Amino acid sequence: MIRRVTLCAAYLLGVCVIAGCGYSTQSTLDPQYQTIAVSPFYDETREYDLQAPLTNAITRKFIHDSRLDVVHPDKADLLLEGVILNYRLKGLTYDRDDEVTQYLLVITAGVRVTDLQSGEILWEEKVMAGETSYYTRAAGQSSDRLRGNAEVFLPTVRSFASDEENRAAAEALEQLASDIFYRTVEPWPQS
Repeated sequence: MIRRVTLCAAYLLGVCVIAGCGYSTQSTLDPQYQTIAVSPFYDETREYDLQAPLTNAITRKFIHDSRLDVVHPDKADLLLEGVILNYRLKGLTYDRDDEVTQYLLVITAGVRVTDLQSGEILWEEKVMAGETSYYTRAAGQSSDRLRGNAEVFLPTVRSFASDEENRAAAEALEQLASDIFYRTVEPWPQS
């Protein structure tokens, strides 16, 4: 019985290896696109210090990935441009004095990528969001958790009253930058 189960498992493993399980290491980006220009984001919010960290995070992701070289718009195949639309805080938890102890922070942006040779908009999202939550000092809990790339690469935003909100804004911008990057390097739907 054990031998039969082992042979069956080995057979299934072999089928998965031969079929590749649907996983590919090939790029899904159209090979005609080799370069991209990342335009500085506009900021329609009343907040300070959001646009440069977002633009820099997106640029860093393309440079690190290397499927598209980041170049000046005069030499680019693609142009990525966008606008930061909204910065919003929402109280999630409250203490017995009705003071907020945990916030949800959401940053939204509109983004589009244009083929500079044809002028065709390859993709456009009216609203994309980066979000995170954080504890206030009044909560007595730490928001200092491993924040991934936001802690390593993205300089902390410094426009808010608390370090917790500054770190959370940096994390939300990093998440938004990742979403924009992955949306760009994935295949675009055919119209």
